[in-house]
Amino acid sequence: MSAKSIYEADGKAILNYHLTRAPVIKPSPLPPADTHNPPPKLASLDFPADTAVEAVLDQAEATYPWLLAPGARFVAKPDQLIKRRGKSGLLALNKTWAEARAWIAERAGKEQQVETVVGVLRHFLVEPFVPHPQDTEYYININSVREGDWILFTHEGGVDVGDVDAKAEKLLIPVNLKQYPSNEEIAAGLLSKIPKGLHNVLVDFITRLYAVYVDCQFTYLEINPLVVIPNEDKTSASVHFLDLAAKLDQTAEFECGTKWAIARSPAALGLAASAAATSSKVTIDAGPPMDFPAPFGREMSKEEKYISDMDAKTGASLKLTVLNANGRIWTLVAGGGASVVYADAIASAGHVSELANYGEYSGAPTETQTYNYARTVLDLMLRAPLRPEGKVLFIGGGIANFTNSSTHSAQNAGPALVDPMAKSP
Repeated sequence: MSAKSIYEADGKAILNYHLTRAPVIKPSPLPPADTHNPPPKLASLDFPADTAVEAVLDQAEATYPWLLAPGARFVAKPDQLIKRRGKSGLLALNKTWAEARAWIAERAGKEQQVETVVGVLRHFLVEPFVPHPQDTEYYININSVREGDWILFTHEGGVDVGDVDAKAEKLLIPVNLKQYPSNEEIAAGLLSKIPKGLHNVLVDFITRLYAVYVDCQFTYLEINPLVVIPNEDKTSASVHFLDLAAKLDQTAEFECGTKWAIARSPAALGLAASAAATSSKVTIDAGPPMDFPAPFGREMSKEEKYISDMDAKTGASLKLTVLNANGRIWTLVAGGGASVVYADAIASAGHVSELANYGEYSGAPTETQTYNYARTVLDLMLRAPLRPEGKVLFIGGGIANFTNSSTHSAQNAGPALVDPMAKSP
């Protein structure tokens, strides 16, 4: 399993589409909905380095006409895997579109420090503002462990949620879904501090949320705040997931790629055909392939993106992170455990500042995949500035699909390895 974080907008789109479609493990206390959820209002704005900020914002108004609705109020925030955005001043609440647009324009393409990390803000999310009292904010988290999936729930959500582990009620869903808890057990295990009039709505939501979690191969899902606004007599409520963080199992793309794509298709997002036609996103049959962004403060190089894309298309594991492109020590290691041992040994020997890359290939990749992986690492090593003392390449680990391919790559790069002024093919 390779757990990879996704954009908040993508996570919300998947939930919105599949909440009424994913097969539940056991019937919930409420009857199935007669209709599916309407398309979510999620304006996902990307600001490439070579594109004018105002041009992106102008296009957003054409793509998402609801931004211009009279009297509408919005939330704007960076969508780049940044935690605690509210405490970092990266959350614009209850703004008109003109105010939200100006707020984004001030920050898009600019460097931003979040705690100790500095990165460039390039991806934003704008969505409708949902007015609500603070006592309607809840917290829910689902995460996978060896024994099953933990569900954590607390009635105190929001920016100041605090120590969730200490205050949340917890319920373990075992791997064997025949032991899936009843509606009564879910309510008793997670909702003891919630008014009973809301139990049916929340048990229904948790049941459907977990169904999506399993069906779409999530490995982590956090909603904070989960806003539950009761009706006048507090016998039912409307549920809104306002802030979301999620990870998917990237190796499940062959199985769930279509489910991820269709939930984020122009039709599912309520985009007009003309707006969809102007989109620059590459699409598969059902919609756009899933994008797994790099952590904030670290933009992927084209080589890292190439290996990541190759990794997504195979059941094997292919990982590459460039730590120091000008480093002297490079590694070509077969096996996840071996890669840790090599990196640890290099660091323990006092050469951590010279370690150029971290990565591994394992799980029986094909000879072609291993060759392309090795060629990419060799190309990075040979392209970096010359070092008077030379460079070091450690090749090691397992032997399956390893020796021939690495030898082939090294032979192709042979002239450049011997003579730095020669060009490798």
